[in-house]
Amino acid sequence: MSQPPAYGPHNPHPLSTLRTELVWEGKYDEYGNRREVDIAGCAMPMQGIESIDEPRRAAAEAGQLELFEQQNPKQDDFRNRLIWGDNKLVMASLMRSFKGKVDLIYIDPPFDVGADFTMSVAIGDEKESVEKDQSTLEMVAYRDMWGKGTDSYLHMIYERLLLMRELLNQEGQIIIHLDWRMNSYVRFILNDVFGTENFQAEISWRRQTSSGFKGKTSLGRNHDTLLIFSKSEKFTYIPQYVSYSQDYIEQRFCHIDHDGRKFKDAFLGTATTQETIERLKQENRIYYTATGGMRLKVYLDEAPGIPIDDIWVDIDAVNSPAYEASGYATQKPEKLLERLVEAFSSPIALVADFFCGSGTTGAVAERLGRR
Repeated sequence: MSQPPAYGPHNPHPLSTLRTELVWEGKYDEYGNRREVDIAGCAMPMQGIESIDEPRRAAAEAGQLELFEQQNPKQDDFRNRLIWGDNKLVMASLMRSFKGKVDLIYIDPPFDVGADFTMSVAIGDEKESVEKDQSTLEMVAYRDMWGKGTDSYLHMIYERLLLMRELLNQEGQIIIHLDWRMNSYVRFILNDVFGTENFQAEISWRRQTSSGFKGKTSLGRNHDTLLIFSKSEKFTYIPQYVSYSQDYIEQRFCHIDHDGRKFKDAFLGTATTQETIERLKQENRIYYTATGGMRLKVYLDEAPGIPIDDIWVDIDAVNSPAYEASGYATQKPEKLLERLVEAFSSPIALVADFFCGSGTTGAVAERLGRR
């Protein structure tokens, strides 16, 4: 009977040379090779519902189409698309036309493979409704039909993230919406697919106010995580702002100009040239302190607000009385998607959501003029 090898400096154990990574059943084949996404033969005719241009239609109904077209010139003949099907197959089919062309991807995948999202659908004059059971595709998406628990979920996400990376252009970004169940696992997969150097942000979104907490026996779970990765070192970010509180206005914008405009004074940088100072004086934007020092006037009616950071507490979840509520169990608020789309994509961007859910991303992106 042969003795097992004696591991040591001269014979290192195989595990000692492995890099840090998340491994699940199915990531490697029986020979130790990384499994690639098999999309050969996946391209197929798609059941697409071509949507109308909702902002343009609304402008036409209001008799403002000419003004709308002046303010929102069409870039091309692109038609927004709503496609029904397994998103792995759909993305494979989109490769021919859209590989390397998508600017922003937002996805809100199922958080827990055991969830059941049967929903009620209004019919007729909406006084009656019928329960819509999950299709086979939805069962695969929302229930553990593979029989392998977390491993199957991670492999499902991994394969789809690889395809999404191929669809993104070199300056594209992906936002993935998660909660406590899977955020740590998926973060490692994103590191693997996009690279740790392309991590851009981790946003914590407080879903509801403290009155909504259910944490009477333990801490209430009240936030979701949004992970943002870019495809390269180049990416789009357009600063967004939140309004000043009344207390902040009263404390900081405490000066009133001769024309009644409120302003706060700000530091005038030491690198400011004399030419710039003279121009600011002519524009009445220099404030003299009691000691004769010069400060810059920042007018309240010109200030955009406080730049957002990675903690978002000012957007509430969709509750049942909300005007936008559709009855979808995990519907996200339009304000949340508006901020994401406006911050991480240009006005002519191509936006995709491959876990459409209640359709909020598509509706918001179209309203904001994105494709």
